[in-house]
Amino acid sequence: MALISTKEMFKKAYAGGYAVGAFNVNDMEIVQGITEAIAEEKAPVILQVSAGARKYARHEYLVHLVKAAMECTKIDIVLHLDHGEDFEVCKSCVDGGFTSVMIDGSKHTFEENVAVTKKVVEYAHAKGVVVEAELGKLAGIEDNIKVSEKDAIFTDPKQAKEFVERTGCDSLAIAIGTSHGAYKFKGAAALDFDRLQKIQDLLPGFPIVLHGASSVPQDLVAICNQYGGKIPGAQGVPEDMIAKAAKMAVCKVNIDTDLRLAMTGAIRKVFIETPGEFDPRKYLGPARDAIKAVVKHKVRVLGCNGKA
Repeated sequence: MALISTKEMFKKAYAGGYAVGAFNVNDMEIVQGITEAIAEEKAPVILQVSAGARKYARHEYLVHLVKAAMECTKIDIVLHLDHGEDFEVCKSCVDGGFTSVMIDGSKHTFEENVAVTKKVVEYAHAKGVVVEAELGKLAGIEDNIKVSEKDAIFTDPKQAKEFVERTGCDSLAIAIGTSHGAYKFKGAAALDFDRLQKIQDLLPGFPIVLHGASSVPQDLVAICNQYGGKIPGAQGVPEDMIAKAAKMAVCKVNIDTDLRLAMTGAIRKVFIETPGEFDPRKYLGPARDAIKAVVKHKVRVLGCNGKA
């Protein structure tokens, strides 16, 4: 088993009409829960690390945790940098063992985004690493990314084609109605499938990525609210919409909020029901099991179970 890139993975996903889950990792229990589920579902997987995760757990720890999980579960894993903010961060991850990096130049002008993305692509490709880029702005909050609803910008299909041709990026995250973070929608999201179809028509065979695509299941929200402070009534993206996008050009779907809700709910439940508990294994174990259950469900929604 090995750390692999997304190149062949996305070709199979595009041809097969399914998407691969990209799950954010921050610690050992999250890595274990995800990879155990993936091994049982026989699904391809991307484990991604954000800037916040690198700061919290350190790059070196996360890389070795992922390698240990790969050895224990006997699965191939893509190790991906999520939302690399500049060339130096992407370079550090390329040099540090990641097989895929994202350069997020969406905060820049179109020309500036093209320039920084092309620079990352040239460096990464020389090292055999693939590059995801982003065009358009998603509303919401994730780590150090904060975009208000009024500043969100849907991806222009013609610009997407030009951007891919000029930068040589391997996949493109687009904005068609998803949003970062748990506190994001007054109602359920509505994806712009017409826009996605136009991008697909202009970039045939090219893998598209959806960020902010957690569904925020209400049973997870209810568990969190039952056992602790209230989480606002976030709705997320309906899973039937995610499943439809996966049958189109979307080959990668990012999932983070759902994992956080599952983990938080499980830990809160232990502390409420057994308030004297102080053994980390007694609350982190159920948290790991909760993450595993969510991941098994998600890969079935995406249609990638049995596709490894």
